[in-house]
Amino acid sequence: MGEPHFEPLEPLPEEWQRGLAVVAHPDDLEFGAAAAVARWTEQGKEIVYCLVTRGEAGIDGMRPERTREIREREQRESAALVGVDTVEFLGLPDGLLEYGVALRRDIAAVVRRHRPDIVITNNFRDTWDGAYALNQADHIATGRAVLDAVRDAGNRWIFPEQLVDGVEPWNRVRQVWAAASPESRRGVDVTATFDRGVASLRAHDAYLRGLGDGSFDMEEFLEGISRPAGTRLGVRHGAAFEVFPFDLF
Repeated sequence: MGEPHFEPLEPLPEEWQRGLAVVAHPDDLEFGAAAAVARWTEQGKEIVYCLVTRGEAGIDGMRPERTREIREREQRESAALVGVDTVEFLGLPDGLLEYGVALRRDIAAVVRRHRPDIVITNNFRDTWDGAYALNQADHIATGRAVLDAVRDAGNRWIFPEQLVDGVEPWNRVRQVWAAASPESRRGVDVTATFDRGVASLRAHDAYLRGLGDGSFDMEEFLEGISRPAGTRLGVRHGAAFEVFPFDLF
């Protein structure tokens, strides 16, 4: 993989109404995308969060059964701060996600139920910087599965057992957006909602305290992501996304 792209970002389209965010862990959306979600919910868009795991392996000094409860609660509180009321958890094992048919099936079912125009996920490239900062296996598996599950959701002959009780195939997802990808070429101005993004990350208090010595500065970290993206957009704070179009087919 080559170096990340630094050319100007083109604005993302905002003529859509329903969004579905599918990521591996509680806190994944808050490390960069939550301020964009806040912008979109302020516009009246409806966004649902789906967490593939409950993040139970995320705090070294806490047993998974306790961590699971805390991280689910913190994610719901975090989502509410950016205007998201519906938060679902698939409950798959944290740290052990595998790309494959089973994961595609679970995500396709969520797409079919919520019928989004846009699907949001996290960076699933091998690295965060296009070079050395390695990505995590759960992120890679989830993002790859999201792309295939969006296509699966529109085919009635794939996972047909899901098509009961009024559930139908859904082939109207326009695009999948991967936040913070080193291949990002599109972006959105989050200057007005940056503080809400910081607050949503701060809501993951137990998780952040479990990361180390307590010196992690959430606002500084998020500024380190949003300022470069903002520069590429010509604004103060931005959020960058890699776009995978489905409306071409």
